Amino acid sequence: MQALTYHGAHDVRVDNVPDPQLVQDDDILLRVTATAICGSDLHLYRGKVPSLKHGDILGHEFMGVVEDVGVGVDKLRKGDRVVVPFTIACGQCFFCEQSSFSACERTNPGEGLTVNKKSLRPGAGLFGFGHANGGYSGGQAEFVRVPRANVGPLKVPDVLGDEEVLFLSDILPTGYQAVLNAQVGPGSVVVIFGAGPVGCMAVACAKMLGAERIFVVDHHDYRLAHVREIYGAEVINFDECDDPAAEIVQRTDYRGADASIDCVGFEAHGSKLETTMAALKLEVASGIVIRQAIAATRRTGIISIPGVYAGFIHGFLIGDLFDKGLSIRTGQTHVQKHMPTLLRHIESGALTPHTVISHRQPLSEAAAAYAVFDKREDECRKVVLKPGM
Repeated sequence: MQALTYHGAHDVRVDNVPDPQLVQDDDILLRVTATAICGSDLHLYRGKVPSLKHGDILGHEFMGVVEDVGVGVDKLRKGDRVVVPFTIACGQCFFCEQSSFSACERTNPGEGLTVNKKSLRPGAGLFGFGHANGGYSGGQAEFVRVPRANVGPLKVPDVLGDEEVLFLSDILPTGYQAVLNAQVGPGSVVVIFGAGPVGCMAVACAKMLGAERIFVVDHHDYRLAHVREIYGAEVINFDECDDPAAEIVQRTDYRGADASIDCVGFEAHGSKLETTMAALKLEVASGIVIRQAIAATRRTGIISIPGVYAGFIHGFLIGDLFDKGLSIRTGQTHVQKHMPTLLRHIESGALTPHTVISHRQPLSEAAAAYAVFDKREDECRKVVLKPGM
């Protein structure tokens, strides 16, 4: 089969690789009908995830049709059309029983990403995200083996097209959980840093849940135009405004927003000092968005962080966090928990996540699509790849 494989930083290729096989009794084999490039995939593409190996198949947003099922699969049958969550969960461990599926203790044979982990078990395995996260082959391929298929893959109605439901696999639940963590509701004032795919989903969910004002901070005008035109967001380009947090505080009666959501993560554009420290491996991330979020949020407010971070950062400003009485919520998305609710919102028309799509390409052109998305060329917001297109 064809699959998008990793061969080093900025070097991904569509190769012919062996077809996947059933391994465990609760596996399914899926024929992929649509997959997408996620902003998180760019961390891997740029060589920022050290547990990748040459030939690893990338991709964690995908859906398709069930081609075969293991003898232990009782919730799906051949021919079912499903969306697959990017987190792999057993459904039976301590965390899964609490619906904290991304913390599953049984699906990641890798070491995980916790630095000071002691003897802590790693969190859930992830599709296409390196060997620290389980080494599972991803879904940017013609076929994929889906383990733990009784827990996760969601059957979708035929009346909905692939593009309408594809983002149930990651970015829509991620944006939704971020908004829930921020306790956004009717009348809320919220700041969303980053107008990439997850940021767009967070804006959509905040709007759906009744937010009164939504500020969006980014520096790509075409992204800001999208969230302004589709959702009525108040936009700030940080290339034109040196201190977005100060602007937000002024626009909110010198109080700040009820909540801030960091949809950027560890590859944010930082200061020259942070860039130098990262190059010297004295830290692994820029803390500029977190500092902006602390500054932009009112006293007793909430900071929600769906953006991916690893390791440590300097300049955390914990004193400001304490003085303002802020709360922080973060972590990988419990996708399985949110998928059914979000599917209902899509069916009702309350959410239209497919509006974020700007580019559609055959899987065979995935390498070129990565380059376009990485460089933000051609006003690229989100790429969907289709095997056999």
